[in-house]
Amino acid sequence: MIFTLREELPGDAERIQQIHTAAFPTPAEGRLVDLLRNAGRLSVSLVAVVEGQPVGHIAFSPVSVGQLPGGQLPEGLGLAPLAVLPDFQKQGIGGGLIRSGLAACVRKQVPFVVVLGEPGYYGRFGFQPAARWNLSDEYGGGEAFQALELVTGGISAEGRVRYAPEFSMFATGD
Repeated sequence: MIFTLREELPGDAERIQQIHTAAFPTPAEGRLVDLLRNAGRLSVSLVAVVEGQPVGHIAFSPVSVGQLPGGQLPEGLGLAPLAVLPDFQKQGIGGGLIRSGLAACVRKQVPFVVVLGEPGYYGRFGFQPAARWNLSDEYGGGEAFQALELVTGGISAEGRVRYAPEFSMFATGD
């Protein structure tokens, strides 16, 4: 499958929502992307394009964890959501979006990325159980909650990782 990857463009919003709606059982992920975009919290937003049409999308938005001396919250990015149209899945597009998205995070000097997803899949990209760094999430993700340091020592605090407020629609509470 030949595809190209690029940053999201202003005219891509409707197609991105269609991608997420087709890839997930509910429209919540598509709404989430719109909310993040409207709040200015899409730190990295990439699309995969086949024959001029976006067929996949990945988003990264700010997360914070714990608190450092002086009240500063260490910040990284959360990878979510990732979607590929069903007809284009299992052809390397999702992996290409992840690799390209992580490279964009490195260029932006992001210290770490977290994801709530299938450990076997995300482990291929270097993600490890977030518990290794004494990190937890708001969604009861357990082993599916994973982290990746993009710089050595990039995870400088322990505790609960807080996603952007737009994610509250998915929160399960304590």
